Amino acid sequence: MKIRIVFLLALLFIFSSCDTDDISPAVSLTASSVEISEDQGLTTITATLNSESNQEIIIPVTFSGTAIFGEDYISSESALIIPSGNISGSLSISSMQDNDIEYIETIIITIDSQSEIIVMTSSLTISILDDDADSDGDGINDSDDDCPNEAGIPEFNGCSQPLLIINEVLYDPPSGIEGDANGDGIREAQEDEFIEFVNLGGTLDLSGYTVHDNAQERHVFPQGTIIPSGGVLVLFGGGSPTGAFGNAIVQTASAGILNMNNAGDFVTLYNTNGEVVLTFDIEPLSNNPNESYTRYPDLNLEPGDDGILFYQHAGIGEALGAFFSPGTRIDGTNFN
Repeated sequence: MKIRIVFLLALLFIFSSCDTDDISPAVSLTASSVEISEDQGLTTITATLNSESNQEIIIPVTFSGTAIFGEDYISSESALIIPSGNISGSLSISSMQDNDIEYIETIIITIDSQSEIIVMTSSLTISILDDDADSDGDGINDSDDDCPNEAGIPEFNGCSQPLLIINEVLYDPPSGIEGDANGDGIREAQEDEFIEFVNLGGTLDLSGYTVHDNAQERHVFPQGTIIPSGGVLVLFGGGSPTGAFGNAIVQTASAGILNMNNAGDFVTLYNTNGEVVLTFDIEPLSNNPNESYTRYPDLNLEPGDDGILFYQHAGIGEALGAFFSPGTRIDGTNFN
């Protein structure tokens, strides 16, 4: 009987010693979403206790992973704060948009053990899903790639070469003052010849590029020849070009002549490495038209149903009979 009483007293002592106030609360981490978009993505990180706390609990948070804080994402707080009398506290993580192709990046949120809590979940991983595409695999975002279906290089905005075109060419100026294409008041066949270049890609530095005909080099673009995106450059054979020319960059051949023959000539633009950038074959257009040949519509890159890409200028309705339009569209309006 005495032994039984002693045993019961021992049990009472043990139970009275195990006061629940001496047990630290346990905390676990959850995320409203473990995947967020790079474009305005948002997730909420919540720390939840298994019971209320009678004091405020501050849980410092560390961020790691492949995503960079301040560049790829930001956090509303640097700690999870659980107010006294509550069981949870939260912070939010917001993604930051960029144009870099980064694929999936990760954010690792970590908390360390605290003296006043037991950590049940010490870390979470959030994935940032990149929304930038690279269809041709050249490392240039489609939104910045002027040639998204053709692998290219950054220098040419994703194209394999500058997206520079010849939009209009006059190799046979009309007779008389009507052939004064450069506007200097004199019709001189060699001086009034011109080539109209239009830049459909990103900003392009033509410094040191050269223009050749079948015979020899005819022009070297001087230093500082930079055509902006959508910009136009008109190269005349010579003379003193006078006029607005649609606010285009205007130059005259450094060799003093373009010398485009009325039949069988071939114009080539080379870059500073001697590589061919573009060519223009006059042969299919060799019929002494006494006017320019132009793409129709302006800037058109593909031949029409009739298989023709360049048309005689004056025969196009928008031209209103004009023989040429250096620096402007067929109807005389500016490109930009």
